[in-house]
Amino acid sequence: MSYGAPMMLPGLQRDEHWYKRGVYYEVLVGSYADSNGDGTGDFQGLISKLDYLQWLGIDVLWVPPFFESPLRDDGYDVADYRKVLPDYGTIDDFRELVSKAHARNMRVLIDIVINHTSDQHEWFQQSREHPDGPYGDYYVWSDTDDKYRDYRIIFVDTEESNWTFDPVRRQFFFHRFFSHQPDLNFESPNVQREVFDIVRFWLDLGVDGCRLDAIPYLFESEEGNGEGEPETHEFLTRLRAMVDDEYPGRILLAEANQWPEEVVDFFGTEEEPECHMAFDFPTMPRIYYALRSGNKTELESILSQQLEIPPTATWGVFLRNHDELTLEMVDEEYRQTMYGWYAYDPRMRVNVGIRRRLASLLENSLDEIKLANAILLSLKGSPILYYGDEIGMGDNIWLDDRDASRTPMQWSPDRNAGFSSADPGKLARPVVQSLVYNYGHVNVEAQMAQSGSLLHWMRNMLYLRRQHPVFGMGGLTVASTSHESVLAYVRDYQGEASHRHGGDRRERILCVFSFADTPTQATIDLPADAGARLFDLFGGQEFPRVGADGRVTLTFGAKQFYWLYVADPEFVDTATNAISIIRTDEDAPQPLHHIDTADSA
Repeated sequence: MSYGAPMMLPGLQRDEHWYKRGVYYEVLVGSYADSNGDGTGDFQGLISKLDYLQWLGIDVLWVPPFFESPLRDDGYDVADYRKVLPDYGTIDDFRELVSKAHARNMRVLIDIVINHTSDQHEWFQQSREHPDGPYGDYYVWSDTDDKYRDYRIIFVDTEESNWTFDPVRRQFFFHRFFSHQPDLNFESPNVQREVFDIVRFWLDLGVDGCRLDAIPYLFESEEGNGEGEPETHEFLTRLRAMVDDEYPGRILLAEANQWPEEVVDFFGTEEEPECHMAFDFPTMPRIYYALRSGNKTELESILSQQLEIPPTATWGVFLRNHDELTLEMVDEEYRQTMYGWYAYDPRMRVNVGIRRRLASLLENSLDEIKLANAILLSLKGSPILYYGDEIGMGDNIWLDDRDASRTPMQWSPDRNAGFSSADPGKLARPVVQSLVYNYGHVNVEAQMAQSGSLLHWMRNMLYLRRQHPVFGMGGLTVASTSHESVLAYVRDYQGEASHRHGGDRRERILCVFSFADTPTQATIDLPADAGARLFDLFGGQEFPRVGADGRVTLTFGAKQFYWLYVADPEFVDTATNAISIIRTDEDAPQPLHHIDTADSA
């Protein structure tokens, strides 16, 4: 399937806040599009889909590891940081991807796995064979496995210890993840220099940012737990200073699977900043809990925690990604409840989490999928979508480890879902053929032709979100409601109200969500907005005014939500004119006929 060229290629626009405003899209190169028919996706295949991603409304591509690797952990076991896995293409192909993404005003974020390498990396081979050589101290070695005994084991399904004995060096090496992924020794100045040079190498190639994988685990100490040690933060401060000085406008994203009050440390301070962004892990499972329990309490509680972060920092929020839906940030009772709801078959579980896609988790309920995405796109922070979730792709729990949700993108009902022209048996991973999520009817081509499809709904949501800077730049204040199933919060931003209408003007949007399975009515307390007028962002219809007492009562259908523009009480324009403030024809998504859906295979 090919996509016609967009009407214009504006090129990369200058925007110091791009990482706050943008919508991110995680795309696994090997699972997205195969250009040469060898059964594995590649850079040229991804390049051929950039028009689709631009049409969808994506601002930032997050590309997980594509480095040379034995692929025992889908590329997170790096064997050479400066080489591209041959199956994916060449360095020149990657340069072309960055260039053509930039031509469409899309930025590129890549993973830099700096906590560990593959045991096939030349550094490790040299370190194990020549302890006194130049690479002898590149890894964490010990004569015994008694050190750091209180450190938790992360991959509890496969590892019994954080130490593994190496028969060549006759010592134990330390690893926080798989035993074939030895941890780098950040006590070594040489390792620190190597990491700086690797980051420079990829930023020199034009990437716009680096996701720092497993960033809490760089340094170890007997006194701590090996997660966010003071030396780790000192190193990140220096790395950020280098990026800001040598590559202004590029960003660092921290992957730190910890509680928010711990993750905020990875932002640093305004005087000594560390990462520009960090993932918000605890919010994600609580969205799923609210969807199934019909109760907002846990989610409301986590959203009410207002943590101070530097003005240059923001959160990355998500529903799903390439990893399992982690349940580390909940207690055991909560975890078992989530397993009962979402992973009743043990094959759906991995480590301390659930290895399923969004649509499968929500049993293909379109109302719940839309509700979850409406929350995601209105949260404080930058939303990160996972490839295929925009069409409701399913998973394959018969595949090993986390491959269940890493299957080929479903482009069409044709051979191999339009992903590859290879014989089906040669695909790196099989396409989904289950009854409900079969690629024959769950694919981009089919949903392109249906104006009411999930794909078109997602696209309209992304374009609507883009018109309101408040979503990327504003604050979030939870509002009290009278119903346990109804969550409400106000997004507020004192700044430009619209890139079309200009001027500095406060923008407030009330976001309300009902998790109830039946029609519901709830009263929302908005003491700061007494008398305000409310307009639906999706059509401009006026809702009941907020009363003089600062309250408004709304009625919901099952699993329904509203995004409501909060206008001043003295706002006297008609509802039609109100729409012009919220949406203009110039901003509306292009009609379907601008996209060519012809099969190019």
